[in-house]
Amino acid sequence: MEKMTAWERVTLARLPERPKSLDYINGIFEDFIELHGDRNFSDDKSIVAGIAMLKKIPVTVIGEQKGKKAKENMERNFGMPNPEGYRKALRLMKQAEKFNRPIITFIDTPGAYPGMGAEERGQGEAIARNIIEMADLKVPIICIVIGEGSSGGALAIAVGDRIVMLENSIYSILSPEGFASILYKDSSKAKEAAEKMKITAQDLKKLKIIDKIIEEPKGGANEDFETVTKRLKMYIIKSINELQKLSKEELIQKRYEKFRNMGI
Repeated sequence: MEKMTAWERVTLARLPERPKSLDYINGIFEDFIELHGDRNFSDDKSIVAGIAMLKKIPVTVIGEQKGKKAKENMERNFGMPNPEGYRKALRLMKQAEKFNRPIITFIDTPGAYPGMGAEERGQGEAIARNIIEMADLKVPIICIVIGEGSSGGALAIAVGDRIVMLENSIYSILSPEGFASILYKDSSKAKEAAEKMKITAQDLKKLKIIDKIIEEPKGGANEDFETVTKRLKMYIIKSINELQKLSKEELIQKRYEKFRNMGI
């Protein structure tokens, strides 16, 4: 793996041309059917969710979706979900449990949307509810950080049996800019903050927060998307086969132990 600073990886994770959730969904799975709405308020386009096939295995796929250009980013709210997005994701996860489908999530967000409307509709409750429910779902869950994984906005779809990161993705409690604003009272010190935060895949693997790092080509996943997709697909299939050998009780117990023991 290439030796890089934390800030260099932050920069790669945020590249507009970096592959997004829909790119991986369409590249890895067959017959993807997107489903919409939380059956309560609206459909949040910053989260894509639906059902698909993977080597004849029916699965549920959920991903935080950024845009690649300004117009699409506006439509996708820059990958910052509202509560209805998380409620849509949870609706699909509960459906997956009902029909015994493995769940695969793709994490790529600068954080949950902090607007007044989102708070009025219960942003904090929606995130907390997802975390609670995912901890107890009786189907395999594989979570993949493909770009930015920031704050509760990421964690709301990241409670799983396997957690992996692409080599140049980041996963943290908040952005380096936010961390620098709080710690140093100066957001311009984001580069320094990034080094201290331990947000890279390499740092988090050492801390036992994640299970595996998926290697990327030099310059990022956008330089050889096909190879990265193949590596991810192989890992997902292998993980599903391993996890499906466990009983439902074993699956939940191991997931519980995983999160209780993180970083210890």
